[in-house]
Amino acid sequence: MNVINKTINLGDGRTVTVETGKLAKQADGSVTVRMNNTVLLATVCAAKDAVAGTDYMPLTVDYKEKFSAFGRFPGGFTRREGKPSDYEVLTSRLVDRVLRPLFPDNYHAEVFVNVILFSSDGEDMPDALAGLAASAALAVSDIPFNGPISEVRVARVNGKFIVNPTYSQLEKADIDIMVGATLDNIMMVEGEMSEVQEADMLEAIKVAHEAIKVHCRVQTELAEACGKTVKREYCHEENDEELRKAVHDACYAKAYAVAVSGTEKQARAEAFEAVVAEFKATYTEEELETKGAMIGRYYHGVEKEAMRRAILDEGKRLDGRKTTEIRPIWMETDYLPGPHGAAVFTRGETQSLTTVTLGTKTDEKIVDDVLVHGKERFLLHYNFPPFSTGEARPQRGVGRREIGHGNLAHRALKRMLPEKYPYVIRVISEILESNGSSSMATVCAGTLALMDAGVPIKKPVSGIAMGLISENRGTNYAILSDILGDEDHLGDMDFKVTGTKDGITATQMDIKVDGLSYEILEKALAQAREGRLHILEKIVAVQPEPRADLKPHAPRIETLTVGKEFIGAIIGPGGKIVQGIQEKSGATISIEEIDGMGIVEVSGVNKDSIDMALRAIRLIVAVPEVGEVYDGKISSIMPYGAFVEFMPGKDGLLHISEMDWKRLETVEETGLKEGDTISVKLVDVDPKTGKFKLSRKALLPKPEGNYRDSPERPERTDRPQRPQRSDGNRGGGGNRNWK
Repeated sequence: MNVINKTINLGDGRTVTVETGKLAKQADGSVTVRMNNTVLLATVCAAKDAVAGTDYMPLTVDYKEKFSAFGRFPGGFTRREGKPSDYEVLTSRLVDRVLRPLFPDNYHAEVFVNVILFSSDGEDMPDALAGLAASAALAVSDIPFNGPISEVRVARVNGKFIVNPTYSQLEKADIDIMVGATLDNIMMVEGEMSEVQEADMLEAIKVAHEAIKVHCRVQTELAEACGKTVKREYCHEENDEELRKAVHDACYAKAYAVAVSGTEKQARAEAFEAVVAEFKATYTEEELETKGAMIGRYYHGVEKEAMRRAILDEGKRLDGRKTTEIRPIWMETDYLPGPHGAAVFTRGETQSLTTVTLGTKTDEKIVDDVLVHGKERFLLHYNFPPFSTGEARPQRGVGRREIGHGNLAHRALKRMLPEKYPYVIRVISEILESNGSSSMATVCAGTLALMDAGVPIKKPVSGIAMGLISENRGTNYAILSDILGDEDHLGDMDFKVTGTKDGITATQMDIKVDGLSYEILEKALAQAREGRLHILEKIVAVQPEPRADLKPHAPRIETLTVGKEFIGAIIGPGGKIVQGIQEKSGATISIEEIDGMGIVEVSGVNKDSIDMALRAIRLIVAVPEVGEVYDGKISSIMPYGAFVEFMPGKDGLLHISEMDWKRLETVEETGLKEGDTISVKLVDVDPKTGKFKLSRKALLPKPEGNYRDSPERPERTDRPQRPQRSDGNRGGGGNRNWK
């Protein structure tokens, strides 16, 4: 067994060990990556040949976490790992986006990359090691790949940048970004920030790249030690250079004319299709059976060249805009009557209809991932139906795109939500039209819908997608504001930036070329800021600030803080008391203990139901005061007196001697019976037992003359004792018709 190890020193006392030759040796490439108690296994397998007709890179990246890695059982009936969690999907996407552009353009064999978390102590974050593991597995294989690459997370905590921070360190960070890069070039950036400046984000990227360079050098050494510097030979494309030239000669001028025509999306697509259709018409059906795929591939290159040359040579974009120009924008709030907030945001041919639903604690999302479990109070769901791009196909569930784009918009908005907001918030973005940057339309529409719902967000947020057309390793380039779908597909960069007027809140960047300098990144960020502020002005003009109040049909929530010793009293035995309050008031009540206090959340469709529930709860948690008068119900009659529930869950003894000024032989003489409502005065609380002593006599007019108070009868020792409540009071009160 030829086991090879390489060690990466992180510079802060931690090390990362990359090992190959021990596990999963039948895969084309296999490595384990370990940092402290976090252990990942990455494998890569590639088909020997490409499937006929494939003209793209069929790469699949799957990141998976085993619950056993953290000593846990999976939830559900089967107690087995099921479909990937959102976190696993997002991590898979982070790795995929860096690897995919670095496979050779003419390599079309299916490649499967699997990264599995097998061990964790819950402190180090494994997603930051997944890119390194995947690339190292490719490095020790013979699969063609223009790497190596690596990924790191960079956080800024108290002004200091930390590479691959722990979970606890990340909680204090104002910058949290993941960066993927080769030895020479940045390939991917994604993360969230607390309104930081563009220069701060650039500095974080530079810190990440310096760490990644070390990772890449170690992988090169590992490949050399394994003897895997020579990659397999392949032939996945048939090419005909004469046909390539014929396509270019016949189609380029016509395609260029379409590229500079400034037409809208559908008309432009039809015009481009007409050019290649005209060329194909010069061939017979038999010839097209063998040459049709090549013609399509070569014509795609012609379209790309025409679009890029129009921008670089004439400054003309596909829709006729200048490079810094934003498409026309229109928006409308309060668009739908049913949701608690709604807005339409349209920018050019991209449109989002976004709604906001306000919920209670019972609507929280339960997160039960391997390393992260808790509750989420802000949800953002992004839907991308096929009709948004005019496609005639069915929609089958939520894909990785929907999860990734929704996550970006979620990160853009979440730090602008009010702290300790009582409502659970769900934002749903329905993309109705798409031609570039629907995720940024979601951010803008989300801001509008939140303000329309009356959510007091700290500041409005806008977003923009930037593009890049470059040649000669970036010596000649054009930065594009508010890119179209074709400019994303045929261009060199997709750089999304969101933020408020005071700074960046989230970003996502994918690079498709080598040689992107920090100078270009800096200019792109500056141009993005101008675009963001332009869009932000439009948003504020339509909805200057959040509504002063919620809409009439939105749920109302009031929060009450009580001592934790009252939680049981509010809930009651078997939930009897809280259920009774909910039934009588129509409100919904949730209770939890936080930081040693009871947090009671009361929600309802109207103020009256909430107020009724709050009154009942306040009576339960109120401390009875000697000398106060209460209206209570008689819960039981005894020979020596009556027990009266004078507050919910609290009852006291109304002794027969305290029922009237005259001497009574039996309680029946008063005419009182169980269920009667009477007024009583709390005259004493036994300091040892906590029992309450009540008086009705004290509230009655004292007879005139020489009437002498009847002496109180001595307590009998042979009478049956009432059961004791857990709080020391006599039982039997329950929830009987409190007021």
